[in-house]
Amino acid sequence: MDTIQDMIAAQRGELAAVLDALPASGWDEPTLCAGWRVREVVAHVTMPFRYSRRGFAFELVKSRGRFNEMADRVALRDAARMSPGELTEAVRSNIGHPWRPPGGGFSGALAHDVIHGLDITVPLGLALVVPEERLRRVLPASTNDKTVMFFGADLAGIEFRARDMDWTLGAGTPLTGAAADLLLAMCGRKLPAGRLEGDPSARFSA
Repeated sequence: MDTIQDMIAAQRGELAAVLDALPASGWDEPTLCAGWRVREVVAHVTMPFRYSRRGFAFELVKSRGRFNEMADRVALRDAARMSPGELTEAVRSNIGHPWRPPGGGFSGALAHDVIHGLDITVPLGLALVVPEERLRRVLPASTNDKTVMFFGADLAGIEFRARDMDWTLGAGTPLTGAAADLLLAMCGRKLPAGRLEGDPSARFSA
């Protein structure tokens, strides 16, 4: 069985392969992250590899401790400065990077890579199949999970049911979809129409 570090390395390697095959115009396509194109998402994903702790702290201070504001500002700035080749190489050359988000450990790092990889590939209609063993490490155990709470999505009154693996969460009106799509919905993403089934699907669809 792969270790979680193996899963992280594989996820980053697969994303690098997707980016390698992306035409120049694809880098300016919108993603599931509101206001970010592919290039901004990749700049954000690679920020932990490209900035020292001191550099990260400096950027956070510049944004007066507001993490989301800092993340948006840095992603927009770095995406404008870096070429697609440089952004792709920042992923590829760091597949084994030991970064872990504060309080999240390696599971948090894997979740970061999985979610943002899907943010890119789902709206582009690209295949990036996340294996079940990885999804089980990042799917929340409750609607109060740290990952879910961070994004602030309204999950009240919904039972999330995966159709491609044995996994459910919550209680209420069923919402059915691929496990990866349900993960995105729980993280506040608006998915392309038709990917989710059930009465609550409109709440999570673009």
